Amino acid sequence: MAQLITLPTIRDSRGALSVIEKILPFEIKRVFYLYDITSQRGGHAHHKTHLALIALGGQCQVTINSHGKISDFFLSSPSECLLLDPHDWHTMQDFSPNTTLLVLASEHYDPSDYIYEEPQAQ
Repeated sequence: MAQLITLPTIRDSRGALSVIEKILPFEIKRVFYLYDITSQRGGHAHHKTHLALIALGGQCQVTINSHGKISDFFLSSPSECLLLDPHDWHTMQDFSPNTTLLVLASEHYDPSDYIYEEPQAQ
């Protein structure tokens, strides 16, 4: 089930520094980011891949369907990280202009890991 966590962040007169170290429940094997986004993204789940989503700039809504239970999350801070388990069917939408969404994944890209059939809502 999806979980929103706050990343350890150090703030001083120079700005803020958020750290991802020993906080994710998986080893990072793949990193990618979305930008110049013009429509909904996602629309799938995974058999084994865990994900961590961070809005580095801008904001967006993430809708999760976890075994038929729908939850919405709003990512608007680079100190927030949304953790997704495998089988969390997800879409990302309502991107503000200039949004950059960072995604950290527990597995390398594998087309056979994708699930495109959305679970029935409860």
